[in-house]
Amino acid sequence: MGAAGAAAAGAASLTQHPTDRPSAPAPRTVSAPAGTGGRRRKPDFDAAPGGAPTRIGPPLPPEAPAPATPENPATPEDPATPEDPAATAVGARVEDGHEPGGQPHGRLARIPGYAKISALAGPGVDKARRRLGILDADERAALSPAERKTYRRKLIGKSVLGGAAALVLLPILFFAIGWAVFSVPTPEDAVNNQIATVSFANGDQLARLVPEQGNRIKVPMDQIPPHVREAVLSAEDRSFYSNPGFDFTGIVRAAFSQITGGVGGGSTITQQYVKNTLVGNDPTYWRKFKELIVSLKVSQEKTKDEILNDYLNAIYFGRGAYGIESASLAYFGKPAQQLTPAEGALLAGVIQSPSKWDPANDPAKAEQRWNFVMDGMVAQNWLPKAERDAARFPQTVPQENTSRSSSLTDERGHVLNAVKSELGSLGISDQAFSQGGLQVTTTIDPGRQQQLVDAVHTEMKDQPEVLRSGAVAIDPRNGNVVGYFGGDNGAGLDYAQVHKQPGSTFKPFAVLAGLLQNPPIGLGTVYDGAEQPGLRNAEGANCPQCDVKQALTISNNVVFNKIAAEVGPQKVADAAHLAGITAPLENPDARLPLGNKEVTPLQLASAYATIADGGVWHAPHLVSKVVDSDGRVLFEANPGEGEQRFPEQVARNVTEAMLGVVSHDNLELPSGQEAAGKTGTVQSRFEGQNNDAWFAGFTPDLVTTVWIGTDRNDPIQDKAGRPINGSDLPGDVWQEFMSTVVRSEGTTSEFDPYDPIGKRASEQEPNAPTETPKPSATSSAPAEPPEPEEARATPSAEPDPPEPPGRPEPTGQPEPPAAASTTPAPRTPAPSAQRQPAPEQPASATPKPTAQPQVRSQETGRPADSADRRGSDPAESRDD
Repeated sequence: MGAAGAAAAGAASLTQHPTDRPSAPAPRTVSAPAGTGGRRRKPDFDAAPGGAPTRIGPPLPPEAPAPATPENPATPEDPATPEDPAATAVGARVEDGHEPGGQPHGRLARIPGYAKISALAGPGVDKARRRLGILDADERAALSPAERKTYRRKLIGKSVLGGAAALVLLPILFFAIGWAVFSVPTPEDAVNNQIATVSFANGDQLARLVPEQGNRIKVPMDQIPPHVREAVLSAEDRSFYSNPGFDFTGIVRAAFSQITGGVGGGSTITQQYVKNTLVGNDPTYWRKFKELIVSLKVSQEKTKDEILNDYLNAIYFGRGAYGIESASLAYFGKPAQQLTPAEGALLAGVIQSPSKWDPANDPAKAEQRWNFVMDGMVAQNWLPKAERDAARFPQTVPQENTSRSSSLTDERGHVLNAVKSELGSLGISDQAFSQGGLQVTTTIDPGRQQQLVDAVHTEMKDQPEVLRSGAVAIDPRNGNVVGYFGGDNGAGLDYAQVHKQPGSTFKPFAVLAGLLQNPPIGLGTVYDGAEQPGLRNAEGANCPQCDVKQALTISNNVVFNKIAAEVGPQKVADAAHLAGITAPLENPDARLPLGNKEVTPLQLASAYATIADGGVWHAPHLVSKVVDSDGRVLFEANPGEGEQRFPEQVARNVTEAMLGVVSHDNLELPSGQEAAGKTGTVQSRFEGQNNDAWFAGFTPDLVTTVWIGTDRNDPIQDKAGRPINGSDLPGDVWQEFMSTVVRSEGTTSEFDPYDPIGKRASEQEPNAPTETPKPSATSSAPAEPPEPEEARATPSAEPDPPEPPGRPEPTGQPEPPAAASTTPAPRTPAPSAQRQPAPEQPASATPKPTAQPQVRSQETGRPADSADRRGSDPAESRDD
């Protein structure tokens, strides 16, 4: 019966009455309606030759066959019995994935190009099968049980024999390929492989770790004393002259350690020389295989003395020194030919881990390692016991006087050191950086870097030599450090990361803490900023009635001391940490907003960048990408979206509070570019002098922090002998750099719209003339106490000048929040905070001028920095 007949029979069975066939279910035929779309389904059955159905895939569960009757005769749809040899053969072919005639079907047929591959490889496969005595399905089916058992034994034996041959022949094959492919580099090639380069963000070279004539001095073997060579052998490979160049047990141990997640394994000097100078230190099986091949080739091509000499001239000893001669100069200030056995043992001991065993880093561990080397020399009969007992741990020269690299003498040296420090935090040690030939790409923009350096040099020209400066520029959108100036002496102290009191540059964190309060302290909240006993303001910073933004603009100390006391000093410290300050800020008090805890310029720039980017913190970083000498990427920065530390609206309010500082201090940027900033000045122990001066500010695209001070916290004065405030030299450097950036960009950017939290800040200038109510002589209400500053203010006999058109009068009433804002309603201030509402203006009030005159520098015409002046309390901090 054909396929049409089968379908008809199936259709007929579907129309039978249930009582017609009580003994078995009717055969089922499933077909999709013609013309339907959708995903095609794999058919359950394929028709084999002769009409016998063949199952593809797992067999169906057996069903009890219905007895043959006139109403239900046997049909071709009934499955073939196992005794049917034809069906068995067909089924075997189907399992192999081919129809009779060699045509693929089923899963194999769906592999792209399988039919063509099968047609090309089929004859060769069949020939190989015949030679190996492998039977196909038909031949296996024709075997008797005894023959089938014998066949399986032979097949197992051949498999075992083939596996054993593979275990022997494959390593030989791989070894032969490796021997032909891997060449032995020259020592000069090894030197080039070890030199690490540091590049700008655009790929231009910023610095090389080891210049061409720098920290590597090659010396012949006769200039290396025998006891120095023996000390190295005692520390690294006591069987050097007897082993074949590799330690098989060490390789196995290293492989097992890698499988189990450990490290190490030990190696010979030949392997170390190959690993550290020729093939790299990547902890992979491929590197170990390459190391083994090259070690054997080196042992074949060179004598043991030549290998040891190359090793001693190439290995890294720490302190930027490559080779025994440079190491001797770096640690003892003399050539290797003059080294004593004790000194040679110290150098030999540091090879394994220069950063760990250097006496300048850990004297105790260094001496422990030295004792191990000295005892090993005695054990190998290379050092008399009496001489060992008389030896003493040698003293080394100071580490900071050993730099011989010309690339470390200018401002780039600080960038290089900052990069190396960051690599260490990423798990890439100084040794790996120095020996791995790493190619490090930084985030430093060459144009921004040069503009920052030029701005510092321009403004600091002809200033006293005692002054020191540090500056950092960060892209707030990703945390990239695009400019970094730690000083002109690259081998000296890095002033971009020096810890100093930041002065009033910390006041924005008090604003942040107040905005995070529940209910928040809005920028329009008014305080009494008059001086108090023990807490004073600088000239021009007093404000009897000023809101938070006005107080920040003139840097009133009293207001921010009150805010810190109200929210809690720890809340101010927490806000600073949220923004990105990593200094501990332990035991904070209400003077924390005045900057009495030490931070670094890099930390402050990072924290301001979080504010500039809408409360999103990005880890500040200088390393963008690290690639080893073989081109493998070891690290690549991915700033991503950053971490939202506080709401965007809160950050924008903090920025709003800082927008008036730049214009107030005459530090505006060209083309009307908006900028937020803050000055900072820390008073000296000498009356009227300052120790540190800061300016930190940002546009939506760039944050820059500038610090100026001295090494010994001496008073800082400019070339005219005037004390330096935050708006002076630091502000000048900031303005020069940021203005150059704006002009080079040719465009300006704006901050997001300001959506106030709590009460909106006043649009009036700080200490602008305001109207105050005049108490009535007949009023029964108690009289208001006089403002402290009114007694010191100079009243003007002239009437108040008219307000500019469009500027609203301060009403003292909170504005209704925006519809989209979820800010809580303004709260009633705590009495202890001495917060005062802006006075209402009755219709009959007589205006009374209360203007506080601005005190400006006679030299520059700028407002003088506001700073609290230290009284009798030595812990009192001054800031502008």
